[in-house]
Amino acid sequence: MSIRPELTAPACAIPGTPLAAARAGISACVHCGFCLQACPTYLALGDENDSPRGRIYLMRALVEGELALDDPSVHTHIDRCLGCRACETACPSGVPYGALLEATRATLGEVKRPPLRARFILALFARRGLMRVAVGGARLLRATGLPKLLARLPGDLGFAFSMLAASESPLPATWHRARGDGSRGTFALLRGCVMEGLFTRANRATERTLVANDYAAVEAPEQRCCGALHAHAGDLDTARKLARKNIAAFEKSGAEYVVTNAAGCGALLKEYGHLLTDDPEWSKRAAEFSLRARDVSELLALAGPRPGAPLSYRVTYDAPCHLQHAQRVSAAPLALLGAIPGLERVSLVDSDQCCGSAGIYNLLEPALSAAVLAPKLAHIERTGASLVATGNPGCLMQIGAGLRRAGSAARTVHPVELLDASYAGQRRSEA
Repeated sequence: MSIRPELTAPACAIPGTPLAAARAGISACVHCGFCLQACPTYLALGDENDSPRGRIYLMRALVEGELALDDPSVHTHIDRCLGCRACETACPSGVPYGALLEATRATLGEVKRPPLRARFILALFARRGLMRVAVGGARLLRATGLPKLLARLPGDLGFAFSMLAASESPLPATWHRARGDGSRGTFALLRGCVMEGLFTRANRATERTLVANDYAAVEAPEQRCCGALHAHAGDLDTARKLARKNIAAFEKSGAEYVVTNAAGCGALLKEYGHLLTDDPEWSKRAAEFSLRARDVSELLALAGPRPGAPLSYRVTYDAPCHLQHAQRVSAAPLALLGAIPGLERVSLVDSDQCCGSAGIYNLLEPALSAAVLAPKLAHIERTGASLVATGNPGCLMQIGAGLRRAGSAARTVHPVELLDASYAGQRRSEA
């Protein structure tokens, strides 16, 4: 029996490429359009090509040879994607859009290199020594107070200084010794590149709050950058190299849990199994590693978390895209905030919408990034909150910079810092 030609799939025009390997994901899309209203670039631009459905049409056209890999319009629309993965939450068919986007960017990268600015940043993050120097210099500059003054400059330069100023915690500096019995298991913290350098207080707060909820901390000193920025940009080879180093480092630590407080990092840690699925030496180890990865809010919510002393702040919560849409963690951060007595929590309209940060996207597509951020700033202003809690460094800086530039008195803070401040207040009352 012969098969009718119209029922057979067209031959692949780009065999051996990452996008060709992800072809099944393209076929999962039924083009229903549920993704459109979830997509921030479609909402900002109103162009079907800048929606998930439209981009999947472009991916299919590349695979089937209807469009060439060097077609400039394809690069434009793929580059404009934030990779927020809100479309995955909206999709009834389970299309793995994040994996498709990474595969497409990896394939397009074979004919056109990313912009020089992107290549420089990615190279910096892949080299631990240089990254520490760069972030250390940024931290010293922040300590001078100059970024707060230079944030008033117009354009992208002023916004960059605003982001650096926004990385400083708005909470009073506190320190306390956490006590716990370690009965809930051991954890090793992914210190991160930007988190350890610019959000050091959030990292220490993460460790203290987990210890206070009966987890025991262990070290993983040989860890590296998680590779998330590289994977999102399509540099899958570098992402895999970094993933292997991290898997080995955290295996050596013996920790039961690998903890992160950065949503973007956590999303990739949980997908190391997929990233290394074709590596016979590492695939099993990667899958086991991913099963141990947790956002800090997940472990704290599992433990309760126990309440602390009252804090009198008006707070609204903004959900990081890679926590809510990629990791599907939404209730745990709210449980964390709910453990703080006296905290006035105000709901944020469209808190599940992207802020426009998306790793280094705001540096590569500043105009569109600002257009995506604008409605979120308006929604925050209407809450009357003095603090915006969110669990990702890019979101903390993007939203924080936008608030400063808009003249708002509201500031951004990591949720775990609020819980830590609550515990510190309890320690003072017990002294």
